[in-house]
Amino acid sequence: MFEQLGLIGCGLMGGSFALALKRAGLVKRVVGYSKSPSTTERARQMGVIDVEAPSALLAVSGADIVLLAVPVSATEATLKAIKHLVTANTLIMDVGSTKRDVVDAARRVLGAHVATFIPAHPVTGKEVSGVDHADPDLYSGKQVILTPIERTMTAKLQQAVDLWTALGSKVIQMSPESHDAAFAAVSHLPHLVAFALINGITNQPHGRDYLSLAGPGFRDFTRIAASDPKMWRDVLLANREELLSQSKKFRDALHSLEIMIQSGNSDALEGLVRQASETRAHWRMGTAPKK
Repeated sequence: MFEQLGLIGCGLMGGSFALALKRAGLVKRVVGYSKSPSTTERARQMGVIDVEAPSALLAVSGADIVLLAVPVSATEATLKAIKHLVTANTLIMDVGSTKRDVVDAARRVLGAHVATFIPAHPVTGKEVSGVDHADPDLYSGKQVILTPIERTMTAKLQQAVDLWTALGSKVIQMSPESHDAAFAAVSHLPHLVAFALINGITNQPHGRDYLSLAGPGFRDFTRIAASDPKMWRDVLLANREELLSQSKKFRDALHSLEIMIQSGNSDALEGLVRQASETRAHWRMGTAPKK
């Protein structure tokens, strides 16, 4: 059990983490800080945190576990704000969906104490944000990717694995580079495509009329376009190299389909559609599709 969680960012992800730890009996006390005082106050009213901290530094004071639940672009500034109270006994984690930029920021700011920082990416979330939507079950049954580096303390890594496992998460480890390459393909690119599709339709003269006719398939395909704009701005920029590489691969695949349609090559078109259909039919979350 941890004595105190220093929670920096009391929104959906951070609030859900605090509630999950409390319900599992893994923490005695939660001290929270958010940039917006009204968010921190609401978190206390809901029982997400026990004490409101006036600063990120004071949220870390006395904490043996710290969670950074802030936009990835704010990671370095947040680490600078708390580094003077970080010790070799402090387990620090984040929940950002990019990892190389987060790891680079930790290396620059934490020095030797980077060994206690365990970068984490829980593969979960909601289209809605804010502490009012915090859910202790948010991480249960979901994958959590940990991306340790060569300086990571084995004991701290095991501590993080045990914690997430206790919350019901499936823990996977990979390098920050492998993480960002993979999630550019299966998360960041799909969001980019969803944003572009919605904008491409609504920017047409009759686009809004078209949207009124859309059914469940369109709803399911574009659900992620309703995601938080500021968060996804940061994610897309943070992982730009891998994302642009995946975007090119997507455009190449789309162009192949367009060529088949333009030429009327029905056999080739059906073949490409069948390839995608069969891959998707055999895919299950957390598993690679059968070949």
